[in-house]
Amino acid sequence: MRRLKVATFGEAERGKFSFPYIIRDLGELEHALGNPPGESLGLFYAVQALLFEKELVFFRVSEEGYGKKEYLNGIKELERMDPKSPIGAIILPGVGDDEIISATKNLCRLNKSLLVLTEKDLYDYLTAI
Repeated sequence: MRRLKVATFGEAERGKFSFPYIIRDLGELEHALGNPPGESLGLFYAVQALLFEKELVFFRVSEEGYGKKEYLNGIKELERMDPKSPIGAIILPGVGDDEIISATKNLCRLNKSLLVLTEKDLYDYLTAI
């Protein structure tokens, strides 16, 4: 039986930007991406997904919530992934940008996925539209 995939975007100490890291355990996560900088939440959510035995697709971004091009490139990568193994949830910590969330919402509709935002990011999104 395949494990449910969870995709998240976040800052990390190392790794390529906008590259889909397929991670199956905490050791792989630490080896590929290292530690989270400062107030970053992406790796925190990645650890949570792995602890709940989900397969992780992690996209490193230069700064959570910014760098629209990095996020949109990552979303395009997710769209190209095997439809037989859809993404169950997409986590966007630090993102309140309408364009990024709209692109992600469309992908979530197609895959019947959850979109996970923090309360602050949801507030920023709702008050901006």
